[in-house]
Amino acid sequence: MHSLQNPITQRPPSSYRGRFAPSPSGLLHFGSLVAALGSYLQAKSMQGKWLVRIEDIDKPREMPGADQAILTTLDAYGLHWDEQVLYQSQQAPLYYDVLAYLKNQEQSYYCQCSRSQIKKTGGIYLGTCKTLNLNAENCATRLINVFPFAEFKDGIQGKVAVDKALASEDFIIHRRDGLFAYQLAVVIDDAVQGITEVVRGCDLLEPTARQLTLFKALSLTAPSYVHLPLAVTEQGYKLSKQNAAPAINNQHPQPALIHALHFLGQNPDNDLEFESVETIINWAIQHWQLNNIPKHREIML
Repeated sequence: MHSLQNPITQRPPSSYRGRFAPSPSGLLHFGSLVAALGSYLQAKSMQGKWLVRIEDIDKPREMPGADQAILTTLDAYGLHWDEQVLYQSQQAPLYYDVLAYLKNQEQSYYCQCSRSQIKKTGGIYLGTCKTLNLNAENCATRLINVFPFAEFKDGIQGKVAVDKALASEDFIIHRRDGLFAYQLAVVIDDAVQGITEVVRGCDLLEPTARQLTLFKALSLTAPSYVHLPLAVTEQGYKLSKQNAAPAINNQHPQPALIHALHFLGQNPDNDLEFESVETIINWAIQHWQLNNIPKHREIML
């Protein structure tokens, strides 16, 4: 044991590298546009690179053709990526290597507990299977959480605290159904792509703590984090594919771009709506102020 080398080759820190990482479970909506635009403008205002990653590891939730539709929409909105699009589904060999490495380092174990069983004990996993030495059959894989992060600093939200019990539980990195857990895939890909800062929505504040834990467990340098306010409806629902949020208009992007800039506190000139997409994006890069973004977790539309 302990002889296996860490299979991740982390790209050395360089200039700013940001990313937008949608899942192809539906078309881009206004909430997606806010995340894409915010991450793009932050990268470009730093003269950095902006990457696009398609997070397609949950095949049952995918919508056929959504990946290409997402890329078409980003192009229509003037959000052009700088390197080849990375598909998480093509990363499976590396994910398996990392799982083998963690097992070899005695940093993970197999777990047969169901969600309903965990719910009965209060909803926090209590390490029931840690000492059972189960085999992989019909089991999930959990990380032994040696480095819990109950709080972290966010570029907009400031000091973020998460539930300590939840932050310290041994969380799943490979699901019982054979799918890779989001936490595992996103950490590996952020490391491999050399992402220096993650700009995304506040719905991912809590998972950030687990991602920081996994970065530490793998002896990797974590990026910094900026979590943008979520767009929510009057009923309090966040705009999402699951909630059937309407797709944004590829044929006439200017109104949605201007709306997204206002949402992000950037106060674009009123007459910009009648300009080209390129003109709007160039204005937004030149005038981008992270400090102007409202320090809220949610903003009602």
